[in-house]
Amino acid sequence: MCGILAVLGCSDDSQAKRVRVLELSRRLKHRGPDWSGLYQHGDNFLSHQRLAVIDPASGDQPLYNEDKSIVVTVNGEIYNHEALRNRLPNHKFRTGSDCDVIAHLYEEFGEDFVDMLDGMFSFVLLDTRDNSFLVARDAIGITSLYIGWGLDGSIWISSEMKGLNDDCEHFECFPPGHLYSSKNGGFRRWYNPSWFSEAVPSTPYDPIVLRRAFENAVVKRLMTDVPFGVLLSGGLDSSLVASITARHLAETKAAKQWGAQLHSFCVGLEGSPDLKAGKEVADYLGTVHHEFHFTVQDGIDAIEDVIYHVETYDVTTIRASTPMFLMSRKIKSLGVKMVISGEGSDEIFGGYLYFHKAPNKEEFHRETCHKIKALHQYDCLRANKSTSAWGLEARVPFLDKEFINVAMAIDPEWKMIKRDQGRIEKWVLRRAFDDEDHPYLPKHILYRQKEQFSDGVGYSWIDGLKAHAASHVTDKMMRNAKNIFLHNTPTTKEAYYYRMIFERFFPQNSAKLTVPGGPSVACSTAKAVEWDASWSNNLDPSGRAALGVHASAYEAQLSAPLANGNVPVKIFNNVPRMVEVGAPASLTIRS
Repeated sequence: MCGILAVLGCSDDSQAKRVRVLELSRRLKHRGPDWSGLYQHGDNFLSHQRLAVIDPASGDQPLYNEDKSIVVTVNGEIYNHEALRNRLPNHKFRTGSDCDVIAHLYEEFGEDFVDMLDGMFSFVLLDTRDNSFLVARDAIGITSLYIGWGLDGSIWISSEMKGLNDDCEHFECFPPGHLYSSKNGGFRRWYNPSWFSEAVPSTPYDPIVLRRAFENAVVKRLMTDVPFGVLLSGGLDSSLVASITARHLAETKAAKQWGAQLHSFCVGLEGSPDLKAGKEVADYLGTVHHEFHFTVQDGIDAIEDVIYHVETYDVTTIRASTPMFLMSRKIKSLGVKMVISGEGSDEIFGGYLYFHKAPNKEEFHRETCHKIKALHQYDCLRANKSTSAWGLEARVPFLDKEFINVAMAIDPEWKMIKRDQGRIEKWVLRRAFDDEDHPYLPKHILYRQKEQFSDGVGYSWIDGLKAHAASHVTDKMMRNAKNIFLHNTPTTKEAYYYRMIFERFFPQNSAKLTVPGGPSVACSTAKAVEWDASWSNNLDPSGRAALGVHASAYEAQLSAPLANGNVPVKIFNNVPRMVEVGAPASLTIRS
């Protein structure tokens, strides 16, 4: 993951301005420690901080077309770059970088080429022939991006807020799936999938189609010229990613360079659920497994750095970002530059525990659409910035465009959680990979109930954070919170503590507006309260609001066989586990 910074039309082409752009660009050097570049054309500046993952030898940026009339600075990975090169037979490429296709695609197809890109990306393209520019961000917002405006009429683009917050009169998040064209003078949505309208789909569930779509999503992300690994908590999502990666690693270029044994990484407090489950999956898959332990105090000591890098005061994001931030530093110290992670599955399949309360398939589907659309403010933000803080790239196959199209086309009736039929959360995904002949995972891992990441690393982690915040925020401070923080007034001492740190780093009004807000409610969404009013008094915004579901959702399964023939066989980490003794005939899976 790289860092980009562009200043466009700043009415100042002086050496002093160039020095200032370089200074601001260095604030992003953690994202790209391998090389830096700056291109200036009059009063336009495009800078780049490079993390070299593809073509480390020659892929430095900015990148150009043949005559250098089109210049581009890119943060991201274009997984279909080889196929796109084949569509450009009359073009000559200067590098082997996957991002090298962008300038040439623009030259050939104009602004409409963006939808041809399969990957995660943010880029700024300058056409020096008419001094126009184009800015675009990937479909879901996996890569972070901000846009700002200066008093002199300039437009600023940066991978992180810290690159522009001191020099812009106003700035905001660049919306995912959009492009900004100077020719048209504003934003335009380029990503318009059928699910975006939130119309309820009706495609029957086909487990083989879903399985193949996700397998393809993982395999395309094995494109790398540097050492890589997988994040493995032992939950369903990361375990599936690890299992598929382990199956296909030997076929990749990376295996020839770095060896065919997969490396996996897990973080947690001593004795945490994730460490236990992660090791079990790693042993089953035969990965080279790395466990990283941290203490509550280690995490508390890192909070200020986490808030500076992740650029948020959202409580759940900070809780989950801190272990990931600590783990990323350890991973990078081993010489690894890219990891594959499991973000996005819960949003697509309704994996959060409050989805147990969804009253019908229409409500279920609409909520999954809302969750995906908000990912760039939460899990994508966390995964991107927690890893990029240490020059590590995170790839997320669940957010593959083609896979999302397949998964979101399924009739949501199949995604509904139906305990009487043995359908736990994300059942359609679990069932798709329940292969008796060539198992991807052990049954009890495949059907392991979701653990909130901030709890999975150790149940004392959140309690420790709350206690620490309580020692720094008094009751009097809370009583006056609404007079101090007019926007997104914190309702807990933990939220107040994070907000104080955030505003010390980012005091601008624009900065506080980049963080999503509203009252803290169960599971970070008012929808949870709408579905179950009993959660309305819970001020904790995490999945802990659904602990009643987590603890008792399957109690009935402990005393009787289920309708589809599943029977519970044991309790593991206080969660009932099931073993399948028969599946509905209509869903028999054959490889």
